Amino acid sequence: MSLLGIDVGTTGCKAVAFSEKGDAIASSYEEYDIKSPRNGYAELDTWEVWKKVLSVLAKTVSGTKSDPVKALSVTSMGEAMVPVSENREILGPSLLNFDERGAEYCSALPAFQNDEKLYSINGNTLANNYGLTKLLWIRDYQNELYKKVYKFLNWGAFVMFMLGSDPVIDYSLANRSLLFELDSGAWSDYLLKEANLDRDKLPDPVPSGTYCGTVAKDTAEKTGLPRDTILVTGAHDQCANALGCGVVKEGQAMYGMGTFTCIVPVFHGRKEPSFMIKHGLNTEHHAVTDLFATFIYNPGGAIVKWYRDTFAAEEHRKAQKNGTDIYDTLFRELPDTPSRSLVLPHFSTMGPPDFIDNSCGMITGLYLNSQRGEILKGIIESATYSLKESIDALPKTGFQVEEYRPAGGGSKSEQWVQISADIMGMPFTKLRVTEAGSLGAALLAGLGSETFASPEEGIENMVTVTGTVEPDLKKHSEYSERYEKFKKMWPVVKDFCISLNA
Repeated sequence: MSLLGIDVGTTGCKAVAFSEKGDAIASSYEEYDIKSPRNGYAELDTWEVWKKVLSVLAKTVSGTKSDPVKALSVTSMGEAMVPVSENREILGPSLLNFDERGAEYCSALPAFQNDEKLYSINGNTLANNYGLTKLLWIRDYQNELYKKVYKFLNWGAFVMFMLGSDPVIDYSLANRSLLFELDSGAWSDYLLKEANLDRDKLPDPVPSGTYCGTVAKDTAEKTGLPRDTILVTGAHDQCANALGCGVVKEGQAMYGMGTFTCIVPVFHGRKEPSFMIKHGLNTEHHAVTDLFATFIYNPGGAIVKWYRDTFAAEEHRKAQKNGTDIYDTLFRELPDTPSRSLVLPHFSTMGPPDFIDNSCGMITGLYLNSQRGEILKGIIESATYSLKESIDALPKTGFQVEEYRPAGGGSKSEQWVQISADIMGMPFTKLRVTEAGSLGAALLAGLGSETFASPEEGIENMVTVTGTVEPDLKKHSEYSERYEKFKKMWPVVKDFCISLNA
């Protein structure tokens, strides 16, 4: 029997069926567009996305005839919610985390503005990217819709509900609302009261990997899923990615190399809030009980894509037509030595420690004999330097990283992984499956269906290590010198970059 993982992202959804040994049996992927009905708005057409989810499910299930699906789980983007009725009717679009609606509440919620108190409850500090402010906006500006809603469901919980489960949500997704209490694993009565929001409009929180029913008859007919397919709660995408990499021990971290370069260290026990807040580090339940995770990220992968579309647009079109990978060509142009170019990776909102959203990118160190490969390598190096600034602060918060496990499209590049290892000065453990989110969801499906007795047994069966990329110590020393120069960039150009964006 196979285990199926569904991954619902901001611009596309994927379904992959795996054997109990972690072999991919069948998969399907479809994209959808972000809608912007007004300037500053960003939402998903829930009806369209749901159709795409059903489509990728049906296509994937059609490839599992010889190994029928036993159980499935869903991983998804974090904060966006879907309004639904009790009879599983979609009631409206899904507001994305970077939608500007709700921003006014960030200055109108006194109880949420005490960073240490909010962090001690929820593990985050107030910002407009969380579900809280979107709920408040719907309550006040779309009150008729708010009154009609049975539940507001984050995407992972929504897909499970539409497939036939009870309205439940895993701890990691519940955390993205700012209304969840980490220590009790329940919605915070205090925060709900202070926000004046209704508890009964939220699903019940449960741990990731919890059995929550079987697929409904009509959905089974639409998708081809066996009628007795077990439904299991999933996890926030980065937590599922980490699980799919086998990251379940303190000292390990997932190193995501997708649109965002994202490091996810895991750890036991809550850390001192003041230190975590100082370094911009959140605390969230991992997909594995009794572990927490934090996220360190920047738009490094998106900048690499920008480079491709700006410096090699025609070559990319030809590569697509010929069925080849443009990155193979571009990465062959990277110099062997550290790039002379340093890049300020503020092309969009940055992550920890400062969450800068009012700056702009900058490329320095250009000469008449500079080659485009130097610029690409400078982008990759500088995005990594930016992550290293947060990594270097981890020991002060009470934990540190000793091993990285790369995932995502960028992890298929030996050069990119080697550059990352050389800069971090740490080994990178290579894995057979690089798209770890669907694998992490499938592993949770295995736990909830009792295919595996523990996360460790699931990882032993499904996650295969293929080797280790060791850092080149000579290059690490060279990169350390460049890293010190990189750290001086932002203080020097801060006022200028902010003024350009004004």
